[in-house]
Amino acid sequence: MSAGAGRPAAFLDRDGTIVEDVGYLSALEQMVLLPGAGAAIARLNAASVPVVVVSNQSGVARGYFNEDFARASGPHLQGLLAPFGAHLDGYYFCPTLPEGRPPYNVDSPDRKPGPGMLLRARRELGVCLLGAWMVGDKCSDLETGRGLGVVPVLVRTGYGAETARHLPADFAARGGRICADLAQAAEWIVSVA
Repeated sequence: MSAGAGRPAAFLDRDGTIVEDVGYLSALEQMVLLPGAGAAIARLNAASVPVVVVSNQSGVARGYFNEDFARASGPHLQGLLAPFGAHLDGYYFCPTLPEGRPPYNVDSPDRKPGPGMLLRARRELGVCLLGAWMVGDKCSDLETGRGLGVVPVLVRTGYGAETARHLPADFAARGGRICADLAQAAEWIVSVA
């Protein structure tokens, strides 16, 4: 169990939020941290905010890469964060897509905007969902945690600038926040945590 057990977590999308979105990242060399992302996660760590990645990885279901590669991406990202004194408390991914290839062609509750990965993190890491934050660049990120008391935070990196034009109707009512990037999001989260 992480040091932040029982505390609201910062759930982070991976591609377009922490690392550059290159389409379907299929080689570890393609994983490049966005400017300020390592320091942002270190800032959350220093404030004892649990940091948990939740990422749709439909490239598995599409046949672009296998589940072993998707799994290896977590430790690789941890390695990229280490020089910043940053770490992840959890790393979850969903390899399914209803129209994907068998056996991944299922409608899983883990696939964002489904709550499955957040619920698993609560069960496995002991983090709190009420008052937690879901940070991402797509509407599917912002909808994740709806009804669980999770606050949506949009970053304008990745697809975020386009997503800002199509925000969910209840974005503001759920305390939604728009930030330039993960660094700004982390500063805001720390200020309200």
